[in-house]
Amino acid sequence: MSSRIRAAMLAAALATSTLSACSTAYYGAMEQFGYQKRDLLVSRVNDAAEAQDDAKVEFTNALEAFRSVVAIDGGELEASYDSLNRAYERSEDKAERVRERIKDMKHVSRDLFVEWRKELEEYSDPGLRRASAEQLEATRDRYAVLVEKMDRAAASMDPVLAVFKDRVLFLKHNLNARAIAALGDETRNIETDVAALIAEMERSIAEADAFIQEMQAGAV
Repeated sequence: MSSRIRAAMLAAALATSTLSACSTAYYGAMEQFGYQKRDLLVSRVNDAAEAQDDAKVEFTNALEAFRSVVAIDGGELEASYDSLNRAYERSEDKAERVRERIKDMKHVSRDLFVEWRKELEEYSDPGLRRASAEQLEATRDRYAVLVEKMDRAAASMDPVLAVFKDRVLFLKHNLNARAIAALGDETRNIETDVAALIAEMERSIAEADAFIQEMQAGAV
């Protein structure tokens, strides 16, 4: 994020704290720095995509941590459990960040579309009003596709996190070589779950990139 955007967001944060966290004050402060809701939506979509990309990497790392644990010969069991637990916690943190970024994106998009709809009434030229209304609907439809993919990818994280958490707890309660061996039999299933999650995230990230390009080019 550029220093200019950071400065704008800081000013916006100060404005909202002064005026009871009013959304109008936030957007007004951002607009003083040249950022309209359209720009903010692009920024939020980009933030959500980056969060998903970070989560994708962390889940992949967690899978590698799991593989390393089940590959040990029975020594250093506690250290192996600690490693897997840290990998799980990092994945959980990244997953929460994805959810928060998607929530922020939805908030800005809602405000953008409400404002856009209201401002249609300000047109004096019926042709321009109609063109803007069509553009609004096209943007909303395109955005709906993006949200569906992002929500689906976010939802896909939960089953994988649950699988990792179960294994972490199992190791915590059974720090012995037999427990490690039992988990090793499930490696392939976990690999399949993670691979499916990564693929879902990549589709969501690609959709976000396409949406950003279209918004920036004014194609929607």
